[in-house]
Parts: sequence; C-alpha cells; structure tokens
Amino acid sequence: MKKRIFVTTDVGGTFTDLVYLSEDVDGNQVLKTAKSDTTPPNFEQGVLNVMAKAKVKAAEIDVMAHGTTVVINALTERKGAKVALITSKGFRDVLEIGRGNRPDFFNLSYQKPRPFVPRHLRFELDERIDYKGNIDRALQLDGLADILEQMTKEGVQAIAICTINAYKNPQHELLIAQEIKRLVGDRFDMICSHQISREWREFERTSTTVLSAYVQPIASRYLENLHLGLQKQDFNGQLYIMQSNCGVDTLENAKQVPITMVESGPASGFWGAAELGRIIDEPNIIALDIGGTTAKCALISDGQVPISSDYYIERTQTSAGYPIMIPVVDLVEIGNGGGSIAWVDEFSKLHVGPQSAGAAPGPVAYGKGGTQATTTDANLALGRINPDFFCGGDVQADMGQVDIALDDLAQSLEMSKKQLAQGIIRIANNNMVNALKLVSVNRGHDPRDFTMIAFGGGGAMHACALAAELGIKKVIIPATAAVFSAWGMMMSDIRRDRIMTYLSPWHQEALGDLNQQLIRLHHELQQEFEREKLPKDKTSFSFYARFRYQNQEHSIEVPIPAQLTGSAIEKIKEDFKVKYEQEYTYRLDTDIEIVGLHLVAKCDIGKIKLAKQRQSGRLLSETIKGQREVDYATDGCHQAVIYNGDLLEPHMNFVGPAIIEQAGTTVVIHPQQDVYVDEYGNLVIQLHNKEL
Repeated sequence: MKKRIFVTTDVGGTFTDLVYLSEDVDGNQVLKTAKSDTTPPNFEQGVLNVMAKAKVKAAEIDVMAHGTTVVINALTERKGAKVALITSKGFRDVLEIGRGNRPDFFNLSYQKPRPFVPRHLRFELDERIDYKGNIDRALQLDGLADILEQMTKEGVQAIAICTINAYKNPQHELLIAQEIKRLVGDRFDMICSHQISREWREFERTSTTVLSAYVQPIASRYLENLHLGLQKQDFNGQLYIMQSNCGVDTLENAKQVPITMVESGPASGFWGAAELGRIIDEPNIIALDIGGTTAKCALISDGQVPISSDYYIERTQTSAGYPIMIPVVDLVEIGNGGGSIAWVDEFSKLHVGPQSAGAAPGPVAYGKGGTQATTTDANLALGRINPDFFCGGDVQADMGQVDIALDDLAQSLEMSKKQLAQGIIRIANNNMVNALKLVSVNRGHDPRDFTMIAFGGGGAMHACALAAELGIKKVIIPATAAVFSAWGMMMSDIRRDRIMTYLSPWHQEALGDLNQQLIRLHHELQQEFEREKLPKDKTSFSFYARFRYQNQEHSIEVPIPAQLTGSAIEKIKEDFKVKYEQEYTYRLDTDIEIVGLHLVAKCDIGKIKLAKQRQSGRLLSETIKGQREVDYATDGCHQAVIYNGDLLEPHMNFVGPAIIEQAGTTVVIHPQQDVYVDEYGNLVIQLHNKEL
C-alpha cells in the first residue's frame, strides 16, 4: 500500500530535531522523532546526521520541510558577507542616524548599535522619487561603474540597494540592479528594498535590506548545500523552507530573500501550538518554547498567531538593536534555556543567562569540557533530571564535574550547592515569568484566561511552576514536545505576505481607490502562485488593514473583507477601537485613518491530520520506573513517582508529585497537580491554583 512520507527538520542552537510521519490512504500513521547535535558552521551536516540516526531514507521522502537558525546565527555572530549599500543622494548616513528611541535613556555615554555597513562602503546616486511615487529627479547612473570598481577592491560580496520612497515606486532600484548586472554580471549577490518591504520609514527599510544582503550569500549557500546533500542520497521529493510568518515557502523563493527565515524555528513551534489548539478545542493559548539557548513565548488568541513587521534583533535594555521589517511571529525571546550559564556579578548577585554554553561545550554534565554551571546542571543536581537517563539515555551525565562547578560558584556566594541549584532554577523561572507577562499582562490579557502549551527540550521542565506563578489552570505538554517546532512544520501551508503602506482617511469616499489597491495586491499574489503551478483550489486569501487614530503613531491591524462597502465602515472602526483599548487601555472619540494593507496568501501543500493514538491495554503501573526524591526548588523536596513517558497511553491519569521521563524531555509534575493523557497522547496537567 502506497504511503506518503513527511519529514521535517529544525536546526536549533544546540540540537537538530527531526519528525518523520508516514500515512497510508486509510489514514494509518507511523510517527517517529530524533535529535542530534547541531553542527556549526556546516549546519546541513546536522540534518543529514539526524536523518541517519532516525534511519530515514531520503529517497522515500515525498515532502520535506526545514527550519534553521543559520540566518539569526549569521547576524548575531557577525558571520555574514561583506556588504555595500547603494542609496539616494543625501541618505548615506541613515543607518547611523537611526532613531532617537534609545532604551538606555539616561546613559550619557550611550552608543548606538554599530551599522553593518561602514561609511566608506555606503554610496549615493543622484535620484528622487516623491512620497506619492512620482519621479521628481531622474536617476543618474554615471558614477556607478566607479562605485562597483571600488566595491571590488574592498572585497564586497553583496550589495543592498535602497532608494528613498522605493516602497511606493521601485523603478529606480530596478534600473540600478539592471545596470549592475550589465556592468559586472553576477559578481555580487544583490537585493533591492522593494523585494522585501513595501512599507515606509527609510531607516527600518534600509536596515532590513542591508541585513538581508548580509545573510544572503551564506544562507543561499547553506540551502544549496542542504539540497545537494539530499540529492546525493536520491531525494526526489518537494523541499520547503520554514519562514518567520508561520508558513513555508519553496526553496527557490527562500534563497532569493533568506532574511524571511530569521525566526523560522520559533514560528513553526507557535504555529504548531495554534494548530494543536484547534484540534483539541483550546483557542486561547500562551505558547512557551524553551530550548538549549533561549526561551520564547507568544500569545495566541482565538486561534490566531500574531504576526508583526515591527521586529528587531539584539534589542535589549541597553541597546536599540536592529530593525528587520518583515512579517515575523510576534514573540518575546530571552536568553534563558537549558544551557544558560549561572554567574555572579561584581555585587555578588547570582544571574542566569543570557550567556549560553550552546552545543559545544554544552552544560557541564555533557562532559565535553564545560566548566560553568547551567540550568540543566542545576536540574540534574536537584533530581529533576535523571542522570542515568540524560538525553534519553544517550549521554551519561558527568555528575562529578557538575558538583565541582556548582561548588565553585556556591563558595563564592557562601551557600550550599543545594541552595545554589535552587537559586538557579528560581532565577531562571523568574526570568521566564517576566517574558510571559510581556506577551500577556502587558498587552491587556489575563493569563488566567489562557491554557499554556509548553514544548522544546526544557519547556516541560519549567511549565508547571511558571503556570502556577501566573494563575494558569491548565498546562499541555504535546506528545512531540521535544521536537515540537519540527512537528509544527508538518501543519504549515505555503504562505506569502504582502504588507504595504497605504495612507487614507477612513470614510466612504476612500473606498473606491482602496478596493482597487486590494484587487492589485490579490492579483499579484495570485499570479505568483499560478507561475509556480500551485493548486488554485487549495489557495486562500485573507485581507487586513492597519488603522490608527488620526495624527497618532500607534496602529492596530484589523481583518477586513476582500471588497469594502459603506456598511463595513462603522463595524471596522469599532473593531479597531476594541483592539486598541485592549492594547493601550483607552479609546478616543475621534476619527481613524488607514495606514497600511496586509494580504496573506496560503496554499495547502497537504499537511497532515493528527491521528488519535491506539490503546494496547497497558496498565498505569506498568509505566512506573520507580521513585526518587526530587527537589522542586519552589515546592520543597518530595518523593516523586517516576513514569516512563514513552509508555503512557490515552486516558491514563495520576496525581503529582511525579516525574515523566521521555526520550527527548523530562516533565516535572508538582504536588497536587492532576495529569491526564488525552486521545492524541498529549499530557494535560490541571493546576489547582488559589484565586488571587
């Protein structure tokens, strides 16, 4: 019987994850997962390694989706290409001028983030297109040949082209790109701002174009090497690349604009949480992803994953960071994961993260040369992780070195190793609680109205304690929690976003031109899908617009119909005011205006349907591995029952304190928390929190 085989892989900072699913015509499914070490700088090798570990044959794969950290790593580690910028006369220094929104406001010695392109590699051409898209001054290309010669001498590898108001009319950018091709062929990688963003704000658009050019050579080479590596193993299926907008895209499209992959791993996990929520009827979710390096969270309301183009990398309490104006899942990310390093500052205060031990050397317990205690080492020391079942039994935890690392740090703080380990867990939890509040309380949502879905290698370790702190009553640990981001890719559609600036008052007279613009956007994306021969009957379109109160800055996105009529004006205005009040706590009795349009096109590429798990008749007692004393850090020490999570079946239930050990993660169940295994194999944990 012919089977369809789906494979997804996700390259993380520490591990590379794989999910394999085969499905026959009757809907019978076989699901298996695997993890192996990430292999920087040759990340594609980690993908091939995890496929070999899972015994997956490339020749048998029908559909493969892939997410990667290669783009974000290249940016944060400054391992991208040497970039030059070509821009309009008078705008050479826009990257350095930036914005005045410095976060460290009272620091008189504040330094703006250093631009990715030094001034001597930023070049100007005389031209001007006005804000309406009309050519005010024709493009002058006389000096372009000399500019390209200077770039060659400087060893430039990629060119970012960003002219003023190109979001409204890209004609001059296209002419510059054509002339570069004519003069030097394919000597440089090249990208124009209009290929990425059609929104206003020259600083953000220039930054986005430069960062895209910076990662383009390394990302394109990586994707090509991955494809070649698969083809050498006779892969003949369809390869899709995960994007930051919760959708996948074709390999060719991803290579052209690789910056869209910047948050592909988190996006697939949060999309998976929304899809799982739809399946189990949980539309309101706080999704939490804790990996080896970071913890990420997002709030999903009414089943909708929030997407924003207001995205920054490296933005902290002391740095403004770098804007990237592409559609990205709206998340909060902090440097707290299993590999986060515990350290003491000059005031003898204990901190956890954001520095991470990463994949090499990793936590001390890995025995790979790590000497600084991490969150994982603290979890081992407190009995929350089983040293004899570390990494699913693949690694024997080096507890001797863990004791030495904890002892060194404990002595500097004049406390015991146990107190230190407890402190590490509490501080890590506190950091994560603050991040969860940023996506919920700070945006007008009560976390008690939401269910937490926790995943990643460390999500299940901390979720119940975090939920208790926030008053959340239900926590769900997915059956594939350890590789959930990879699983989420199986639930993704091809997705393309078109976001553009569109300024207009919100009244009847404006609807004619607005509808014409919506038709043009729709036609443009529809033609793209037709050129790529994507099935028309599986394609759908969703329309949104951004509104703001007149003369204000902050805007809110609201769904709109494909064609607007006068009857929709008041309803959309009220929808805006409700969402605005939720986010900013007030509403105004004043007119609103439209500032942007957003069209989402999706194509169903045959994503899987989650199958219910079968029961074998196994008794709960047969899943018990034994008991051990566990220090819960926040709830004292308890004798916990240890369950083999890989043997748990639907409808089994029990009460904590308990530890559930699975191949890829450990689930920490606190005292008096009820655990139920649902029909899909997910762990549903009920918390009995006291009312605040």
